[in-house]
Amino acid sequence: MAKPWWRETIETVLWAVVLALILRTFVIQAFWIPSGSMIPTLEIGDRVLVLNFWYHLPKVEPKRGDIVVFKYPVDLRRDFVKRIIGLPGDNVEMRNGTVYVNDRELFEPYVKNTDTYNMVAVTVPPDSYFCLGDNRPNSQDGRFWGFVPANFMRGPAVFRYWPLNRIGLLD
Repeated sequence: MAKPWWRETIETVLWAVVLALILRTFVIQAFWIPSGSMIPTLEIGDRVLVLNFWYHLPKVEPKRGDIVVFKYPVDLRRDFVKRIIGLPGDNVEMRNGTVYVNDRELFEPYVKNTDTYNMVAVTVPPDSYFCLGDNRPNSQDGRFWGFVPANFMRGPAVFRYWPLNRIGLLD
């Protein structure tokens, strides 16, 4: 005996909601960029896709230069997007706005807006990362609140889907 049309509709909608929640939580999630801390790489209002599962794969670790979304260490209800600069065990320092990792100047072609910030050398703790925004003069980042624990990482931002004239992969 066939199910009534209204029951089929309700079941279809419920399954669609469950599937969407599973995908959003464990696979891929869309994020809106609310600030200019990553200009010019990401602009205010850009929308990006983040691979929530990526860093949970075997032998896949965050890399220096990855653009990542993570839980803001000061307020876990908020998400931030920044670029990984320091990996666990790295020694990170800033002299007159230039970043040095393990006493070597870091090549950062994505930074167009520089500042003259100085930061004493710090060692990134195990299972943590040091992250900075690309727009250094206008970024609240690891210089001010420290390190991002590995378990706060949501995943890498890999694709901008809005606005349409800037659609494409992120690097």
